[in-house]
Amino acid sequence: MSELNASVIKRFLNINGEHPMTAADDAYVTEHYATLGEVTDGRPETPDELRGHMLAGRLPMASYVRSDGAEMVHRDYLELPDKHGLDALPEVFGAEYASYIKGQYVCLKSVTPANMRRKSHLVDHIEALVADARPGDADWCADLRSSADELDALEPPFTAYDRLRFGGPVSRDRCIDAVRRDFPGATLSG
Repeated sequence: MSELNASVIKRFLNINGEHPMTAADDAYVTEHYATLGEVTDGRPETPDELRGHMLAGRLPMASYVRSDGAEMVHRDYLELPDKHGLDALPEVFGAEYASYIKGQYVCLKSVTPANMRRKSHLVDHIEALVADARPGDADWCADLRSSADELDALEPPFTAYDRLRFGGPVSRDRCIDAVRRDFPGATLSG
């Protein structure tokens, strides 16, 4: 383990808390995310260069650290830096930059400013619909169904580790799974 690797893991734990990854968490993360070596494969950057950018706040922190110490990031981790450049990322993300740089946007399959804003809007909208539940109203049902379906398309399945680090149910639990469970008539296409 390099000194930079150890520093990234320490910062990751400071952000997320110390929650052990289970075998199921490791399998989930391996399926849905990439190691730093995988995202730099065939590129001029090295994993340690990415770690340096993480520690300097120029690239997002790792989204997960597997139990073997591998830092895991979104598979498209370098897409926005390639498109806009590292120095432009604060402007590209605007108000969402602080959340982006923490690496905790594991609630999206692809972390872009538009997806971050859309996810926030959908969660707020779904929560407002549920607070004013009208399961007998066809328009309300259609709105709830389409909003839950759109959020479902943006979000990955999540892992048990996420529920530990975020201290409870994640947006998928509250706004997709619970909606489909509690309002089956509203979420069945008909």
